Amino acid sequence: MNQNKVALLPLAIATALLGACAVPLQPISEAERQATLAEDQRLMFGSQEALAGTLSLDEAMARALKYNLDYRVKLMEEALAQRQFDLAGMEMLPKLALAAGYSSRNNDSASSSQDVATGQQSLVPSISSERRHSTADLNLSWNVLDFGVSYYGAQQQADRLLILRERKRKVSHQLMQQVRQAYWQAVGAQQLEKPVETLLRDAEAALADARKVEQEKLRAPLEALNYQRQLLDVIRQMSLIRSSLVQAKPRLAAIMNLAPASRFSVGTPTELRMPGLGLSLDKMEEVALLNRPELMEARYNQRISKLETKKAMARLFPGLEFSLGEHYDSNKFLVNQGWSDAGLRLSWNLLNLANAGKIRRSADAQLKVAEEQRMALNMAVLTQVHVAWLDYQGRSRQYELERDLNQVEQRILDQTRNAAQSSAQGKLQAILANANAVLSQLRLFQSYGELQNAYGQIGATLGLDALPQTASGHDLPALTRALQGAESSWQGKLAGEGQ
Repeated sequence: MNQNKVALLPLAIATALLGACAVPLQPISEAERQATLAEDQRLMFGSQEALAGTLSLDEAMARALKYNLDYRVKLMEEALAQRQFDLAGMEMLPKLALAAGYSSRNNDSASSSQDVATGQQSLVPSISSERRHSTADLNLSWNVLDFGVSYYGAQQQADRLLILRERKRKVSHQLMQQVRQAYWQAVGAQQLEKPVETLLRDAEAALADARKVEQEKLRAPLEALNYQRQLLDVIRQMSLIRSSLVQAKPRLAAIMNLAPASRFSVGTPTELRMPGLGLSLDKMEEVALLNRPELMEARYNQRISKLETKKAMARLFPGLEFSLGEHYDSNKFLVNQGWSDAGLRLSWNLLNLANAGKIRRSADAQLKVAEEQRMALNMAVLTQVHVAWLDYQGRSRQYELERDLNQVEQRILDQTRNAAQSSAQGKLQAILANANAVLSQLRLFQSYGELQNAYGQIGATLGLDALPQTASGHDLPALTRALQGAESSWQGKLAGEGQ
């Protein structure tokens, strides 16, 4: 019975230890979440420069590049890749190892010897090591094969860093495109805000008068109801437009990482000029194939594949390792308690030679895949260039049509206002003409925004950077100035200047 208890004792101890190691679930409480809200808001919006004055397109782009959280993630990824690249370079250095130890035993490490022929003890038991002693070692080793493999790995890490920079360029292109689209939507919303509100007030006042006329039976019931229906239709359309317009600035604020409730005004151009595009399709194709981030990434991936082949082949060669060491042992029985040593070691796994052909064939196949992927990307880029060019042409024609229609609607509105009388019917015609004019203005700004979007899409399709490689600083004014110059250069390239 006692033996059974003794046998169960280790099991009980193990069970108790496992129970003590169990980690309980600890959900984050509402109070803890509440406590972090203020800090999260400070981190999201607290470090931004205040928005003062009218917001220009260049400043909106600069704010997006400086404060947009998605873009900042890409910047952090690039910084992480830079650190990994620095670490990859350290792997090429020799290994320097420092070790120290201490040993102790409860009795002497004694030993004796015996004669091989007779089997008789030849020496009395003796000791050559203290019961307690300490050691220290400093070893420097360098493997030539590891150096070669690490060298290729560092080159691959350098290409991966360049790939992340190209991906950052791609994100900046998409970000600038989003800013351009949201900015022109905000311009249209700001321009139409007052006309829509004025028209709604006039229509609601006319509707109240119409209902009063109906109650007093001053007009035939069917005529009064038709009149009210037309006014209600105008109010419905303008209410939908107002609901759509109020969302434009919050979208732009989100891209710039401003609080959604921020109030600001955007710059209103005196004239909606059509952006110029003077590049031929052949030139656009050439520029895109030279500059697109995706194609640059494909080229770097191809180089990484080639380096992977070199790494695999390098592992087939013999490994040559040099070593130097300094050692110390406090054991008093040693004649030399400190000593140095050096070594040279050659190792070669001959069985790896059997895989040389397979490695070569696998590398060739991988390179062919990378080459085909790059060719497929080339074709996709050329298709995108043509689609972007056709879209720009279509948006240009649509904008010209909307501009002509808007001019006609404005002239009709002027004529209707001049001919309107104090009668209810005259008011209705003026309200309807005003509604048509507002709708025409809305379509005009929408068409111009789509044209600007198509124009920006061409720049992104060609891989043109909105921000130059170098800027005078990273503060908001410096970025805004850099974008002003870059935007002019960018537009000059699209206009065909300097060909």
